Amino acid sequence: MASWRAASVRLPSRRGRWTRTTRWAQIVERGMGAWWWQDAPVEEVADVLACSYLARSRHPAADGAALRLVDRGLPMLEASLAATAAVREDLDARRAADRARQLLEPFADELRAAEAREHGVLLLHDEDPEAGTRLSLSHEASVTDTYASYQRHLHEQIHRLAEQGRFEDVIVVAGRPVVAVQDELRRLLHPHHPAVPARCLPGVDVVALGGLSESGKSTTGEYLRTRHGHDRLKIGHLIDTAAAHAGIRDPYALAPVVRAELLLDGLDRYTAAHHYLNRLTIESLHEYDVTAELRRMLGDQLSVVYVEATEELRMHRGTAGPEDVRVRDEVKRARGAERIRTIADRVIDNNGSRLALERRLDRIALDAVWPTAAPVATPVNTLGLPVPLEAFLTVLLERATGGSEPLIELLAVTGSGARGKYQHGWSDLDVFVIAEPDRTTELHQVLEGVRGELGQVKLGLTVLSLAECRAGAVTSRLLHVLALLGSGALQPQWVRPGLLLPAPRLADDVAASVKAGVQAAVEIRRQLLKGAPDLRALYKITALLAKVLLRFEGVERASDDEAPADLAALTGTDAALPAKVRDERPAACELARLVLAQWAQTMPPAHREAA
Repeated sequence: MASWRAASVRLPSRRGRWTRTTRWAQIVERGMGAWWWQDAPVEEVADVLACSYLARSRHPAADGAALRLVDRGLPMLEASLAATAAVREDLDARRAADRARQLLEPFADELRAAEAREHGVLLLHDEDPEAGTRLSLSHEASVTDTYASYQRHLHEQIHRLAEQGRFEDVIVVAGRPVVAVQDELRRLLHPHHPAVPARCLPGVDVVALGGLSESGKSTTGEYLRTRHGHDRLKIGHLIDTAAAHAGIRDPYALAPVVRAELLLDGLDRYTAAHHYLNRLTIESLHEYDVTAELRRMLGDQLSVVYVEATEELRMHRGTAGPEDVRVRDEVKRARGAERIRTIADRVIDNNGSRLALERRLDRIALDAVWPTAAPVATPVNTLGLPVPLEAFLTVLLERATGGSEPLIELLAVTGSGARGKYQHGWSDLDVFVIAEPDRTTELHQVLEGVRGELGQVKLGLTVLSLAECRAGAVTSRLLHVLALLGSGALQPQWVRPGLLLPAPRLADDVAASVKAGVQAAVEIRRQLLKGAPDLRALYKITALLAKVLLRFEGVERASDDEAPADLAALTGTDAALPAKVRDERPAACELARLVLAQWAQTMPPAHREAA
């Protein structure tokens, strides 16, 4: 039959019970192909098929079942007969459709009633019938001219019926992963049939871990669980529980594709019971064929990570001795575990330190949740900086980027200088630079050559490597800078063409800012306990803590002047005005105490609360 799939959902029927007819047994004995295409009159083919479809429609659902799924609904009967008539009687599409309706006329009333009880879902290879035909035929080991013609006519008839509205839903598969198609199918059916689950692994990213014994798979899974919030699941448990649910006694005696389906079923049930999940790890991949099937089914939702280390190091790590590692390796290799490396999305070299492993895992985890952005530069002269600072930046950029190979990847002015709020005598010139570590010496030489342009202005220069940015190995303040660059709220003054930066999510940016709040609270107390606090430093850290507190109220404030006042208004606190704070130390200290008090109110009681 056709390699396309048409599924129909039937409502329960109380009519007779369907069994395989004697006619079908005789047809199979004679040979289905010869009967269908040569021996039997077209009228006989129509009669056998129509009677079979109707017998199936009268077959009651299993006890207690509110729903049953059947392959090829009633419209498929008409489409297949029309395609058969087109090939056998050399008819065009219109005349073939008329011939099919004529052949089915004796059954018309009962067929209409049966189709009315169906919810038809059509799965198409492609929106173009010719493309769909090619895809259908590509799945066959060998194709005769007759079968190729049949498929072409069949696709034409199916598309005709779809255009006439004979199917309630149409899904275009077009090479999409199985899970994506299943998810769309469920979303379409669930509102009509609650017995159908609502979704299938929606938005769930699965990291599947492979590797030989003692390569570091368990360490990898545990780090992704504790650091990045992945649920950690065992493949064997998922297969066994799904097999038990399906009544399969020994799933490991079945074909790899079935084990992959069972694994997917186990994942589906687990995520349905934990609807808040969006990322998890499964371990450990031992079978190459199962892994390949999982990739086909999950598509981009699956990331295969292969962890490797030298045999000598793995033998040393084995707590039961080297021989135990060798024996386990033999079993894994026999199942194709080592070949998984060839289809892995990431191969992690775990021959170094644990810190190096964790940074690689950070990169993998963040790549899945942080999008990338291509920052667009804006000229230095748009910042509104004083002329000496504008000259400093201009010369710095000329010397850092003017050679055959630029020393930097990106340069951006941050802080008040980026917002047009720079105030001489109060503001620093904060500059964020991305440059590779081996450029540090040359960059230092460039800075020394232009530093005289700054005068008495303090330069706050921060340099990160691109690798540190992508692994998230940054402070909370620098994470905020990356988030601003990623959103376009902050524009660099120079960027290497084609550079893509990670763009941290706002939720991650806000969560990380708690660390900045902790540090600010500590520093505020340090300043208040001094005999004569540094007015400028106190004001800035007070503003920083106010910004952190506001962020958790959904308010974003970049200005040091605005944040304390907004926090005071939000909390109903009678705080000194920012302008007065800058000029008077007592006012600055009072504001600092008020903001610090708001921070203290977010802390739990020091003593255990009564039950």
